[in-house]
Amino acid sequence: MTTMTTTTTTTTTTTLWGRARHTVSELFGGHSHDAADQVDDALEADSRGRRALWISFGVLVVTAVLQGIVVWLSSSVALLGDTLHNIADALTTFPILIAFALARRAANDRFTYGYGRAEDLAGVFVVAMIALSAAVAAYEAIQRLLHPEPISHLLAVAGAALVGFVGNEVVARYRIRVGRQIGSAALIADGLHARTDGFTSLAVLLGVAGVALGWDWADPVIGLAITVALLGVLRSAAVHVGERLMDAVDPDLVARARTAIGGVEGVTSVDSLRLRWIGHTLHAEADITTRATALAVAHDVAHHAEEHLLEALPRLASATVHVSPDGVHG
Repeated sequence: MTTMTTTTTTTTTTTLWGRARHTVSELFGGHSHDAADQVDDALEADSRGRRALWISFGVLVVTAVLQGIVVWLSSSVALLGDTLHNIADALTTFPILIAFALARRAANDRFTYGYGRAEDLAGVFVVAMIALSAAVAAYEAIQRLLHPEPISHLLAVAGAALVGFVGNEVVARYRIRVGRQIGSAALIADGLHARTDGFTSLAVLLGVAGVALGWDWADPVIGLAITVALLGVLRSAAVHVGERLMDAVDPDLVARARTAIGGVEGVTSVDSLRLRWIGHTLHAEADITTRATALAVAHDVAHHAEEHLLEALPRLASATVHVSPDGVHG
């Protein structure tokens, strides 16, 4: 008896009817998981990611402008470095936007899985920028320790540093939240990058407080302490992006997918199951055994397996199911 293979993959085109049906189902609390709805979900995720990037970019620009005004008035070297960090963080928006645009391109004979990996490569760039921020923060702290300089306009510098900390932390929380919701490691890493700049602003704020109390050593010492915190953020971002590049997935997703397929009528066992993220979309491959021996019946089993996967894994973009009858594997 020969092995039967049947593949079911979500479509990459959508219709106005599909969008309308998805909207109505959301309004009335239902949520179907057919192919058109999965495409709508993917488009919505992409739109949310780009919207988060543009909104956070605007917040960072406003923050940098306000800080720049204070730098011009106070000539604060520490605040100048913080402002430059914020500008650099804002600029990382564009590589990720480019990656999102590339990911929307259709697969072809050269890039058979599409261009979703561009998003993960953008994440590597963001991690490099976080490492650079940590290195610059350490350098500036050591320089201030070896060559202390007086800080003038303490209240203005403190106010600008507070604006920088709040602005960056708001951006960080927003990017990380949206990144987790849409499954974008690059967006999460960019949120962590914003958090590093928030910590840098916090270092300036605490340093000013220390100087105001007469502790001239506080500014560089706090800067070094913040550098250690930045290394922790760097590690977290590197783990997120590194795991994505190594095709790591949450084991809970695998368990949910295995349970979903195992619940399909006619499936006697799930022999292997592989999940991988490409950008912020999830892809699945499964080998299952069925009691069915007719090709048409096996195809129906595979189709039902895909439907169950779509129900269990909302970010799933495609599923390939290989079916073998009982006693035949390969």
